[in-house]
Amino acid sequence: MHRKKYNVAILGATGAVGSELMSLLIERDFPVADLKLLASPKSTGKTLSFNGQDLVIAPVTPESFNGIDIVLASAGASVSKEWAAIAVSKGAVVIDNSSAFRQDPKVPLVVPEVNPQALDHHQGIIANPNCTTILMNLAVYPLHKMKPVKRIVAATYQSVSGAGARAMDELIEQSQAILNNQEPKAEILPYPIGFNLFLHNSPMDDQGYCAEEMKMVNETRKIFDYPDIQITATCVRVPVLRAHSEAINIEFSEPFSIVTAKELLSKAPGVELIEDWSRQYFPMPIAASGKDNVLVGRIRQDISHPNCIELWLCGDQIRKGAALNAVQIAEVLIDRNLI
Repeated sequence: MHRKKYNVAILGATGAVGSELMSLLIERDFPVADLKLLASPKSTGKTLSFNGQDLVIAPVTPESFNGIDIVLASAGASVSKEWAAIAVSKGAVVIDNSSAFRQDPKVPLVVPEVNPQALDHHQGIIANPNCTTILMNLAVYPLHKMKPVKRIVAATYQSVSGAGARAMDELIEQSQAILNNQEPKAEILPYPIGFNLFLHNSPMDDQGYCAEEMKMVNETRKIFDYPDIQITATCVRVPVLRAHSEAINIEFSEPFSIVTAKELLSKAPGVELIEDWSRQYFPMPIAASGKDNVLVGRIRQDISHPNCIELWLCGDQIRKGAALNAVQIAEVLIDRNLI
């Protein structure tokens, strides 16, 4: 019996996440009948290779979505707000990687390993969470299922891939400039990132929290369906090409066994436990780059509080933090006959 195949459109095909989506569709043998690549007018007419075919990039028009079953959107919030409803009206399901719909109560916000049931009542648009949220949720949720988490304190060390392919190029160019005793030029990011780091450059609110930090707070509450969880975060951009790192302090209402935490995380879907205490070898961005799983390690008791444990994680921001999570959502939709 042949699997049903689906007409797929990638909106934002020329970006870092767009190209990763194309690779993942091939790697995971996704049932693609026809793939349509959509991008901004400046990319119109260029070609990208997919499964041995050269596909021509097309501009976005209402007709672009005729006959499309699944739209994987990764072109930014303003583009998604403009086109998502039109795509749905044509019969497509939109899996959106922007912030446009994440806090809309009618739109499921989904990490497939955590809350796949949220897809059951979708109305055509599904939101892909922020990359830092996805990585943290994969590590925290298995523990939260055992004992509800009371509070999370997170510090992130975010690669430039979160700002797109051009930011990755800028890090390489700046690093070369600095090594050649030249002045680094910052055009994509607000400050030089080569051999430097700075607090995340998303807009700040009146409390001094940036949008990236508040995404971790609000999105985790929605994904866990647990509005009482207390979360605070400090998000930092670091000179790493891809794969974010996070230091997570988790408070429970009673002590949580470190042995139990390691057992749970060693079996958790989407997680790989990396700990070699004798070599002090723990998750690193260089090891997480290109990997599907989030690497978690250095799980230890917080010596300042009996009910807190600490962990460290690294995850590929472009894969699990964006493209892979979107493709997995599409796979769950197919498995649950929701499309």
